[in-house]
Amino acid sequence: MKLVLLGAPGAGKGTQAALIAEHFQIPHISTGDIFRENIKNGTELGLKAKHYIEEGLLVPDELTTDLVVNRVQEEDCKNGYILDGFPRTIPQAECFDAVLEKLGMHLDVALDVDVKDDVLIRRISGRRVCSLCGETYHVESLPPKTEGICDICHGPLIQRKDDNPETV
Repeated sequence: MKLVLLGAPGAGKGTQAALIAEHFQIPHISTGDIFRENIKNGTELGLKAKHYIEEGLLVPDELTTDLVVNRVQEEDCKNGYILDGFPRTIPQAECFDAVLEKLGMHLDVALDVDVKDDVLIRRISGRRVCSLCGETYHVESLPPKTEGICDICHGPLIQRKDDNPETV
């Protein structure tokens, strides 16, 4: 099964994707994870993405799509995958669709997680992410054992630049 979860930041895509991925035993793929992995491994695409990320810029649609396409062609995706938060733009969706068609691949399901704006604002305003491993917390509903410190790797927790009401 090849799924895409769409929705605003804070809608719960990551939480639901993890549960679905575990249930169907398929990879949970997020662009953030792909960026971190490619940057860590020093791939050509990762180095390009790193430049944009370090400048505080959005990674261009074509580069993001290239990274996702590379990821879904890996061996562990042969029986399916779930994309979390990709595509984010219409150009990304159109490019991804065209590439999948060219490769003879297709998506089975796209789900839109729809959540009211006031709930989204509360969720993303309180979200914290480990700067080292990417684990997600919430100051009210899922706090770490020690404030500001990741339970898993003990890295510092940060609030992402886009975790604000204006993003919603």
